[in-house]
This record gives sequence, structure tokens and C-alpha cells, in this order.
Amino acid sequence: MADVKNPKVLATPVNIIVGSHVWVEDPDEAWIDGQVTKITGKDAQIQTTNGKTVTEKLSKIYPKDLEAPPGGVDDMTKLSYLHEPGVLQNLKARYELNEIYTYTGNILIAINPFQRLPHIYDSHMMQQYKGAPFGELSPHVFAVADVAYRAMINELKSNSILVSGESGAGKTETTKMLMRYLAFLGGRVATEGRTVEQQVLESNPVLEAFGNAKTVRNNNSSRFGKFVEIQFDKHGRISGAAIRTYLLERSRVCQVSDPERNYHCFYLLCAAPAEEVEKYKLGKPQSYHYLNQSHCYELVGVSDAHDYLATRRAMDIVGISEKEQEAIFRVVAAILHLGNIVFAKGKEVDSSVPKDDQAKFHLNTTAELLMCDVKALEDALCKRVMVTPEEVIKRSLDPQSATVSRDGLAKTLYSRLFDWLVDKINNSIGQDPNSNFLIGVLDIYGFESFKANSFEQFCINFTNEKLQQHFNQHVFKMEQEEYTKEKINWSYIEFVDNQDVLDLIEKKPGGIVALLDEACMFPKSTHETFANKLYQTFKNHKRFIKPKLSRTDFTIAHYAGDVLYQSDQFLDKNKDYVVPEHQDLLGVSKCPFVAGLFPPLPEETSKSSKFSSIGSRFKLQLQQLMETLNSTEPHYIRCVKPNNQLKPAIFENQNIMQQLRCGGVLEAIRISMAGYPTRKPFFEFINRFGLLCSEALEGNYDEKAACQKILEKAGLEGFQVGLTKIFLRAGQMAELDARRAEVLSSAAKTIQRRIRTHISRRRFLAVRKASVDIQSICRGVLACKLYQNMRRQAAALKIQKHIKRHQARVAYQKLHISALVLQTGLRAMAARREFRSMNLNKNATLLQAWWLCRRAVVYYKKLTRSCIVTQTRWRGRVARRELRKLKMAARETGALKEAKDKLEKNVEELTWRLQLEKRLRTDLEEAKAQEVMKLQNTMQEMQKIIEETNALLAKERETAKKAIEEAPPVIQEKEVLVEDTKKVESLTEEVESLKASLETEKLRADEAEGKYKELQESSEEKRKKLEETEKKVQQLADSMRGLEEKLANIESENKVLRQQAVSIAPNKFLSGRSRSILQRGSESGHLEARAAIPDLHSPSLNLREPAEVEEKPQKSLNEKQQENQELLIRCIAQHLGFAGNRPIAACIIYKCLLQWRSFEVERTSVFDRIIQTIGNAIETQDNNDILAYWLSNASTLLLLLQRTLKASGAAGMTPQRRRSSSATLFGRMTQSFRGAPQGVNLSLINGGINSGVDSLRQVEAKYPALLFKQQLTAYVEKIYGMIRDNLKKEISPLLGLCIQAPRTSRASLVKGASRSVANTAGQQALIAHWQGIVKSLGNFLNTLKANYVPPFLVRKVFTQIFSFINVQLFNSLLLRRDCCSFSNGEYVKAGLAELEHWCYKATDEYAGSAWDELKHIRQAIGFLVIHQKPKKTLDEISHDLCPVLSIQQLYRISTMYWDDKYGTHSVSPDVIANMRVLMTEDSNNAVSNSFLLDDDSSIPFSVDDISKSMEQIDIADIEPPPLIRENIGFSFLLPRSD
Repeated sequence: MADVKNPKVLATPVNIIVGSHVWVEDPDEAWIDGQVTKITGKDAQIQTTNGKTVTEKLSKIYPKDLEAPPGGVDDMTKLSYLHEPGVLQNLKARYELNEIYTYTGNILIAINPFQRLPHIYDSHMMQQYKGAPFGELSPHVFAVADVAYRAMINELKSNSILVSGESGAGKTETTKMLMRYLAFLGGRVATEGRTVEQQVLESNPVLEAFGNAKTVRNNNSSRFGKFVEIQFDKHGRISGAAIRTYLLERSRVCQVSDPERNYHCFYLLCAAPAEEVEKYKLGKPQSYHYLNQSHCYELVGVSDAHDYLATRRAMDIVGISEKEQEAIFRVVAAILHLGNIVFAKGKEVDSSVPKDDQAKFHLNTTAELLMCDVKALEDALCKRVMVTPEEVIKRSLDPQSATVSRDGLAKTLYSRLFDWLVDKINNSIGQDPNSNFLIGVLDIYGFESFKANSFEQFCINFTNEKLQQHFNQHVFKMEQEEYTKEKINWSYIEFVDNQDVLDLIEKKPGGIVALLDEACMFPKSTHETFANKLYQTFKNHKRFIKPKLSRTDFTIAHYAGDVLYQSDQFLDKNKDYVVPEHQDLLGVSKCPFVAGLFPPLPEETSKSSKFSSIGSRFKLQLQQLMETLNSTEPHYIRCVKPNNQLKPAIFENQNIMQQLRCGGVLEAIRISMAGYPTRKPFFEFINRFGLLCSEALEGNYDEKAACQKILEKAGLEGFQVGLTKIFLRAGQMAELDARRAEVLSSAAKTIQRRIRTHISRRRFLAVRKASVDIQSICRGVLACKLYQNMRRQAAALKIQKHIKRHQARVAYQKLHISALVLQTGLRAMAARREFRSMNLNKNATLLQAWWLCRRAVVYYKKLTRSCIVTQTRWRGRVARRELRKLKMAARETGALKEAKDKLEKNVEELTWRLQLEKRLRTDLEEAKAQEVMKLQNTMQEMQKIIEETNALLAKERETAKKAIEEAPPVIQEKEVLVEDTKKVESLTEEVESLKASLETEKLRADEAEGKYKELQESSEEKRKKLEETEKKVQQLADSMRGLEEKLANIESENKVLRQQAVSIAPNKFLSGRSRSILQRGSESGHLEARAAIPDLHSPSLNLREPAEVEEKPQKSLNEKQQENQELLIRCIAQHLGFAGNRPIAACIIYKCLLQWRSFEVERTSVFDRIIQTIGNAIETQDNNDILAYWLSNASTLLLLLQRTLKASGAAGMTPQRRRSSSATLFGRMTQSFRGAPQGVNLSLINGGINSGVDSLRQVEAKYPALLFKQQLTAYVEKIYGMIRDNLKKEISPLLGLCIQAPRTSRASLVKGASRSVANTAGQQALIAHWQGIVKSLGNFLNTLKANYVPPFLVRKVFTQIFSFINVQLFNSLLLRRDCCSFSNGEYVKAGLAELEHWCYKATDEYAGSAWDELKHIRQAIGFLVIHQKPKKTLDEISHDLCPVLSIQQLYRISTMYWDDKYGTHSVSPDVIANMRVLMTEDSNNAVSNSFLLDDDSSIPFSVDDISKSMEQIDIADIEPPPLIRENIGFSFLLPRSD
């Protein structure tokens, strides 16, 4: 769609001054912003943001809105300046934030993101848009589908959704989402296991293969229009679908322009597997005339072979059989061969024949593929039959006419093949002929303008002109509805229309199509004559332009721009003869498929050739399409491709602008510009322009009057004041902004003047202070100089004084030194004399000393020699004495040997004990201490033995000594003495070694003891850990034991229920309610048998005793029991109230069932009747008081049953056995008077219960009792859910009011003292919604308290309610951009404070953790109201501020945030970029990235939870109600004193 000239825009006078920020056209960026620096006449000099300086006319520049939100607006009708650059910038800002949808009124613009955004298409998002008013939530394709569906259901009228855009813009994906959402709303009707929308989407590959082709701009351009009808039944469910195709480009089969391609199917077949190509005798695409007219045969990045297989698979899916597929591709191959049949002149005049053997080969192949006669095919192409009244004449055709005939056959074959495919797909999908209404989705080619534009572009642009007229009428209608809704006068407004272009093309008889058909009917007409005819006919038409440099081209001024058409091939492409010869030839084909494409024609049309124009047929089909669209309510979706690279985050301005022009979006803007393009709500208008008329703000005016005051003072004309908005004509917004800028500029000048005065005075004071400081400094310098002079004089005097003193000192020192030298010489002479005398004395003394020393040495030597002689003699004497002693000791060798043996034994024992201690130390660390003690004891014993041995040796030695002294010496035993001495020495050495080893072992023992202490400490720590682990294991074992007991109880209950179910007929005596609950229980896994509950007292089931005496008492007791049951049922049907905090009804029911022993019988109807009574009581779901009353009773009764009943292992084993006397009813009742029933305390029967239920022994329950318990559990859950849902319904409308951005809060931003009271009242009115929620919660809590609902259930209710509030508020916040504002955050924060205060007053007993459930909305609101967001890092936001929120949620809030109070910005672009990176990483891993929360409607508790959470209940002192108090059958209910 290149080279479309920019259409003329409405030049609106705007007030642009120097300094204004404007938009100016740019060849690269389409539009670029800048600032006006100079205005000269009608020209303005602009400094652009890219650094360039441009000059442009004032009429071609547009003002820029500096106050536009940085993230754009979701509806472009909210733009202050509705013009091309404003629209482009808004789309770009939103696209950068991944906001791909934008409204223009009720038109949806969808920009393809080229990346997965699963979070905006999941079921949560569908649920949010279901039933939401259009425009309330963020723009979305679901919103358009929802509006269409609601309009269809409410108005009982079919709707259509027109999806337009070029290839790659996302039309298919949009269509898929539309059908998904319609199926979500209306349910699905499946066919052969696949849903309707799936089948429609599965047909796309087939239709694309045969209906799409490469054009100059798009590789996969749709060359036909597709209208998908989604059919609905009377209940609004999808019942069928149909695909209607329009305007197939037939001429492309025979004529292709370079560099385009023919339809994909031809190239796919040429790239088929080798056996397929060989079967159809095909070659490369370059060898076929219908394909080689263009030099483009392959697409970049596309495999035709792969697409061929994909197309075959798609054909299988839509139900086309293998045989039909073969026939389809045989026809396609035949068309290729048909195009290669070239004709030459024949022998006869104006005749033609196949040119050469190659042409004959293709002729034979074509006939073979179409299964027809070769000669007949040649005659059909080369001859014509003319039927006259007299005879039938066969006329030959010249080669040119034969070629036209050939091409006509090819186009007819292909178009009928395409129609057959569409019919086959529709049959496969399944149409609903009884459909009440439908929603149609139109997908058709868009406006085209290339360098070379031929007949195809003419037809396509004609179609788009028709659709644009339809679109303009719809936009005009929407404008009318808006003006009518606001009750403004708009009758004088003229809107732009393109009817003149349509008249130029289709008007009869003088339109272009009519002139083209006329030219085709004349054989001698050429494209030159056709062009001249156009020039003459439309020379004065404003939409028709004759180029200056061409004789055959012409230009039409379309809505999207001027398009230059080349008429060279218009005539050839428009001709389409219906040839009877072709019909007769292929109608008798041997191939049933080909024959089916050409059914017999009516008699009157089969006689001769009839001219048929493609243009006329195109016009007829277009008329049918418009009739279909006019019969429906239209909705528009414009899909836009942001770039040609098909990559995310690339926004090409020129490309986008071209698509907006071709899609008619800019045309719709022009329609709005003709009326009132600027529409501002009163509060926004006052907030922006209130400063133009300050008296309007200071006076006590309402918003409407204040707006009128402002406009009147501004002197504007032509504006309109609606009910809620101000409507301004084009250019008036800019004028108001200019005046506002003047006011702000004047105020700024005043401020600047004051600031400059302040700065000047500050400068003067600074200068004066500086001059004083300079004077002070100068005086200081003079004083310093004077002081320096005085110092120098004083210094000179001091210098003189010191010099004179120095000279005197020097003279004195010289004299002093001379005296000292003289004294030194004299003293040295005296010292030398004294030294000489001392030296002589010293030498004499040394001589005397040496002489005395020599004399003393001689004397010492003599004395030493005498001492040695004396000592020697004495030692000999002593040795002889020792010899005698040793001889005596030798006689005692035996005693020494025994001592040695004893020591050896002790050593061995010690060694063994040491080894044993080592083994014990390695094996048993716990026994180390004992072994060490033993070792120490052994060591002590050994020490004692050694000491004893030493003592014994000492005694022996003394004895021997005495004996030696008494006995004479024996010299002969010298050798023995020497031998015994050696033994003693060896023994002594051995003892010493033992002592050393003992010391070593002691050291080892000490080391072992130290290690033992360390091990003992570590073992102590391990023991403590082991004790803790044992405690945990004990706790787990206890909980495991409890679970095993519960499991045993459940298994025993199920066993009883299964056994009883087997023994009882499944359909007898089973009420509808019981059967449904039995079925529910079996589905939930707690009950596996759907058994009946027969009446306990049914005569057919009472087993009679042989004795006839018991029959009458038994019958009378049965009747009495029935009466008591009836009385009990009537009693509990009334509101019995409470005794303290105990529900009387539950206690009475429990005591009666326990007294009658109903839990232990195998057949009774009392349980069913109680359940039925409860069910009847809660039928009115809106009465919360009744529901709370029965929730309290049912939960209390369930608690009593849970703590009393247990499954009987043998119950129901032999249900048909005869009972003993005590087992009969009479026997049981008599037993009840004699003693306590089995499993129940006597005190309970006597009414003297002093302790709680826990004092009762468990009753072995039978099948009816266990079933009753399960039914009661189901009713507790049901009543709980009803109460919770009632509260949700009550607060839901208030929640919707709470989250929406309050307009009065915006109006409160308008300054004015007189409005402060009104603003305060407005704030109070706003907070009233929150107070309404708090009031509902308080009333609900009071109701639950009044009925003594267990606090556990109350906490669960409010926890789920607060979770519901969190989900609703958070989801609404993320779906409404006007809610993500600073002021709305403050408002919601104040409301959350009200909820927090309510939780504080309700206390934790009833509120529990309800406040924690609001964590998402609390953190989101905290983010909205926090200041300095751009300074926050992603880590601070995700971990400190909002740790609960996901990256998707943070990204959504960050991009939607806008500050309507202070004008601050959201987080920094770097944080946004980091969020995108994390979201991309998460999208690759996660299945779904939904940023919405899901509401949990499950039942958050079990019977065991209720049993554990509720306290013991004392039912002993419950007073029976008056209805049964006087009845003797209920005397056991009366409380009795001990």
C-alpha cells in the first residue's frame, strides 16, 4: 500500500504562537514534534526534537497536547486534539506499554504485538469482560464480541464484526479470539469431537492455499472476502457456522503482474512429492504460462513442499476424502496445462489449431486430467456453435479468440473449484438452518495502491469504498447517538461522504464499470478507446483525474488517497464468457468430481455464448455482501501491522499511518472533525480551563454553569453544552489552550518580575556588604604597615644590643681558654711522675705472688697422694664386706624366681587388660569410663604388688646381711654369685621396662580419658537433638495415629454403607432428596453405594416373633413412635431459639435420636424427615437470619454426631437375621427403662448430664445414621455457601462503585474556597460506598452472632469475603486505567482503612486473618500513592513495596498509572524495560501469565475442622419447647436434679 499521497486534511484555524509545541510532517517519521521559534506571516519556523529546523505553513501544523497522559488514552475520542499526529502518538505510547488495543469511539484498533501475550486472553479475562459495559474496562477484542453478543440477545438482531487489515496484522488471531469468546458466552456445540470455532479455524489453511496469493506488499494476501457466520440457537448457544466467500479475484488465474504470484495452490502442487508431480505430468513453475508471467516463484522463508503437506492434512481435517483431494489437484494441474496450450492460425480463414507438439502434449494432458475427449476439448477451445432458427452453425475462432476462450475456461474451472471447497467446508462444519440469529465476522482484503495498479486493484478499492461508506454511515450514526444522548443541537453539521466516488465507479449507465462492460462487448475496442471514453465522460468530475504524461492511465481520488490505474489489461481481465461448449464438454466428464462442478444449465442459457463481465459479477456480489451487512448491526475492528519485519517492539510511523488511512480510521476522524471532535467532561474542562475565569470557580456555581461562564468569557462560538460534557468544534481546543497559555504566561511573568526584584535586592545587599568589607580590609592593611614599621625599629635596637653582647663574650672566651691550656700542662707533668712510681710497686708485688703460689701447689700434691692411699685401703675393706652379703643373697634365688613369675603374670594380666580396654574403647564408647577406672584400679594393685615385692626384697636383703655377718665367708661359690647377679639385673631391668610401659599406658589412659570427655560432650549434644527428634516423631506418630483412626472410621463407615447397600433394594423407600444426596456422596468418594432408606416401622419389614403375644404391643409402640416423630418434626420446624449459646433444636434432635436409639437401627425414616425439614426451611435463600439459624443448628448437630457416632464393624453383616427379644422395638424400649442403652451413660437417659459430650461413649452407628451424618455435612456446606454468596451479592454493587475513579474526587482538584464545603460533602459521599460495605459486614456479623454460629465458621466466611473483595478490587484496578491514578489510590486507601477498622472492632475471634486476604489490593494501592516512583528500583518495588505482586501485575500497574493530582510520572523506563525482560523469561517457562486473580468459591473446612474448633457442648440442662414438654413420650428431655 505504498505511494498513497497524503489526503487533504481539514485545515482548521488554530491559535499558534511562538513557543507553542506542535506537530509537523516529516518524511521519515510521518509526524515529529517541535517548538515554534518564529512566525512569519503564514509560515512558522519550528525547532524539532531531532535537532532540525524546518519551516512549514501554519495550516499544515497541529498543536501538541502537553498534558496528554504519558501512557496515552484508551479511547482516542478523549484526546484533546483529535488529529493524525495525536492519534499516531497515542497508539505509539500504548504500543510501547504492550497496550495493543485502543478504541476510537466504538471502533477497536488492534496492533499486532508479534509476541505471546497469554495473560490478556485467558479465562479470567473473559470472565471480567462478560457483561461489562462497553468502555468501562480497558479496550479489548472481548469487549467488542461481548457488545455484539449482548445486542444479539437483547435486541434479537443479528450482528456483524468487520475485521480488516493487511496480511500479518493479526486478523486470523483476532477472529480466533472472537470465536473463543463467543463460545465462552454462548456455550459450544461439538461436531465429531471438535467445536465449531475449531473447525472454522481448521479450514483456514485450505482457503488460504486456494484463495491467497503474493502481492507487491504481502506474501499471503487474501484475494477474496470471507464472511464467517457464527449461528446461534434460541438459547444463545452456538449451533452452527458457515463461511460465505465474496469477490474472488478470478482474473489472477490467467494474468499475474510482476513481482506478484498466482494462487498458492499452483506452486504447492509443483513442489509436491515426486510421485504426485509425475502423476500429474508437472514440471517447475517457470515452465507454465500462468505462472511465468511473473519472475517470483518462491517466497522467502516459506517451503511450498511443506505447505503442500500441511494443506493435505488440513483437507483431511475438514472432511475432504482422499479421492476428492486427488480430483481437486487434478483440476489444478489441468489448469496449469491448459494455460500452456498455444494456438496458431489454421488452414481455414480465422481458424486456429494447437501451435506445436508441446501445445498438443498439454492439450492431451489436460483432457486426460479432466477425463474428457481430446478432440471435444480442442473443438470447445477453437470453435463456437451459433444456433439460428434455421440451423446450427459451427464457427471457427482465430488464435486470439481461442486464447480468450482458453483463459475463460481456466477462470471458470478455478472459480467453481473454489466454490466447491467452500461448500464442502460448510457441510463439514455443519450449518444450522433453524438458527434464530447470527454474528458474522468479515475478513476481506484492504485498500491497495501500488506503483502499477490494474483491474484487480480497481475492484478491491471499489469494495473498500463500499465498505468505507458503510463505515462512515456507522460512525455518523454513532456521532448522532452521542449528540442525541447529550441533547445538543447538531442538525446543521455536514459530514463527509464518498457517494460521489461510488457513483463514479458503479452508476448506470455512465459509471466506469458500465463503460468497461460496454467496451468489452465491442470486438474492436482497445484500452486506448476505453481510456478516451473515460476522459471524455469524467473530464469535469472532481474525483477523476487525467494524468498529464499518459494517454491510457487514469487517477481516482479514493478516501485513502489518489490511486493511478493502468488500463492496459482492463478489457482482457474483465471479459468472462459463459461458453456452452465448455459446459457441455466438462458436464459429461468421466470424472464425477469435474462433472459435478458443471451441472446442467437451464435450456434458455445453453443455446449460445453469453457475455459475462467480471466487473458486473463483482458488483453483484458486492451488493449481496452489503445487503448482508446492512441487515446486521456492525462492529469494527481495525488490525494494524506495526512493522514489516514482523518483530515485536518496532513501531514504523509511516507504515502505521498508511494502514490507518487505508482502514478508514482517519476518515472516521475527519467525520468527527466535521462535528465536535473535542469532548470534555465538565470536571476535566473546569480543571484545565478554570483559570480563564476565576470568578466561575469562586462563585457557587454547578459544573455546567461554571463551564458556560468559562466559554462565554473566552468568547467562543459554535460550541455545545451537553448533559455531562462540553462539545468543542475543531480548533477551539487549541484556542482555549492558547488563551490558557497566555494566562499562564502572564502569571509566569508576574512571578518572574517578583523573583527578579528579589534577586536584584539581594544582589544590592551583597554589593553593599562587599564594599564595607573592602573598606575594613584596606584600613586593616594600613594599620598592618604602621605596625610593621614599629616592629622594624624595635628589632634594630635588639640587634645592636645582641651584637655588642656577642663581641664582649668572644673576648672573654679567648682569655678563658688561655688560662685553661696553662693549667692543663702543669697537671699533666704531675700525673706522669706519679704513674712511674706506681708501675715499680706493681712489678714487685707480682714476683711475690708467683713465689707463694708455687709453694702452696707443692704442699697440695703431697697431701693428695696420701689421701688416695688411705681411700684405697678403706674401699678394699668395704668390698670384702659386700662379697659376704652377696653370698648370702644367692642362697635366696628361689624366692626371687617366684617373685619374678608373679610379676610376669601381673604383666600378662595388665597387657590383656590394656588390649581389652583398647577393644572396648573402639567398640563401645559408652563403656570407656568404666574401663579406664578398671585400668586405674589394676595399676594401683600392681603398684601395691611392686611395693610389696620391694619391701620383701628389702627384708630378704636385711636377713641376708645379718646371715653374712654371722656366717663365715665362702669363696668357692664365686661363679654362682656372678650368675645370680645377672639374673637380678635382668629382673630389675624387666621391672623398669614394666614401669616404663605402665607410665606409657597411663599417658594413653589420660589421652583416652580426654577424648572420652570430648565424646561425652558431643554425645550429650546428640542426645538432646535425639530427644527433640523423638518428640517430633512422637507428635507425628500421634497425628498419624489420629489420621489412621479417622481413616479406620471412614473405612468402617464405608464398609457398613456398602454392606447395607448390597442388602437393600436400590429403589425402594428412597425419597428424591435422599437419592440425590446418596448420589452426591458416592461421587465424592465417601459413599459407594446408592442404597435406599426403608421405613423402620414399615409393616412389611418388621420381623415378627413366633409368639402372637408381642404383635399388639409392637404395633402400639410403632404407632406411638410415629406420633413422637411427627411431634418432633413439627417442633423443630419452628424457630426454637437458643439456650445460652446452644441451639435448642440441634440438642433436642440429638437427645431424641439417642433416646430412641435411632443411631443403632438399620431401618428408620426419621433421618430423612429431619433432612427434609432442614431443606424446606432454607428454600428462601435470601433470608440470612434463617440461614444463620440453621447453620448454627446443623453444625452443632454435626459436631454431636461426629463425637458420638462410630462405624460398627459388624453392622449390616446379616441384616435379614431374626432379632432377639431385646433387639425388637419393644425389647429396646423396655431395656431403655431398665438400664442405659449400649454406648450411652445412664446419666444422659435420666437427664442428669453434668459433663459434656466427651463423657459419652461412642455409639456404634448403623447405615442410616452414617448416611444422615453425610447428608447433614452436605447441608452444612450448602448453607455456608448460600450465606457467603448472599454477602457477595450484597457488596458486589458497592465494590463496583468503590473502585471506579470518582468524578467528584477529580472535581475536588479544582481550587476555590467556596467549593471546599461541597468537596468535603463529595468526599463524604464517596466514602459512603465503603461505609456501606462496612455496614453490610457489620449487619452480617451481628446476624451470625445472634444465631450463635460457631466462630470458626464466621472466620471462614469473612476470610473468603475479604478474599473476594481483594480479587474484585484488584482485577478492576488492573482493567481500568482511570482507576490507576494517584487520587483514586488515596480514595481506595481510605476505604481500606475503614475495612481495617472494622476488622479491629470485630476482633480476631470473628475476623481472624481476613485483613491479610487484602494483601494484593493493599500493596497495589500502596504503590499508587507512594511518592518519587521514578527513583525506585525494581528490587525495591518487587521486594519491599509489593512482594506479593507478580512481575506481570507490577508491569500492568506501572504502565497504567497516571497522576491526576500532582502530575508526577510512574517508574523509570529502565525499570519498565527490566520488567519486560523478566516477563519475557517468565512467558517462556510459565503456562499462563495472567495478571488477574481468581476467586475461590470452595468450601474451606471439613467435619474434622469443625469438631476440633468447637468447644464441648453441655446439653443436660436444655429445656424442651412447650410443644413437647407436656408429652409423656418426651419426659426424658426434662432436666432432673441429682
